[in-house]
Amino acid sequence: MTSYLPEAAMNLSNASVAQVLIPVEDFDRGTAFYRDVLGIPFLFAAPPQMAFFMCGSVRLLVGVMPAGQDAQRGSTIYFRVPDIHAVFSSLQAQGVQFATSPHLVHRTPTSELWLAEFRDPDGNQLALIAEVNVGNA
Repeated sequence: MTSYLPEAAMNLSNASVAQVLIPVEDFDRGTAFYRDVLGIPFLFAAPPQMAFFMCGSVRLLVGVMPAGQDAQRGSTIYFRVPDIHAVFSSLQAQGVQFATSPHLVHRTPTSELWLAEFRDPDGNQLALIAEVNVGNA
């Protein structure tokens, strides 16, 4: 079969992530956590199943799975923040329970990569991540 599409259109080499689904059990609780606790800009809701948020250039869909469909959890969403210690303290004060405090995970001569892991009320894996310039940067 002959294809008339350019080769680049046949793979994801030019793609970007447009939207990520975060499955939740309770619509109101999930929406409140991402909007009120994490402070991610809320776009709109389509209750009782979907709430949409804008996180940088990626839209987050916080959604209740249809009846009979199990939520698939597994991928961690890493939120890049400019000051991991300040955001960690602020979220911790709002009741977010972290699995780890901010800690250094990688160092180069010019930067450090910091990480702090936590979960939402439904058990979805989340993390704060920060890249800090150091040394001669």
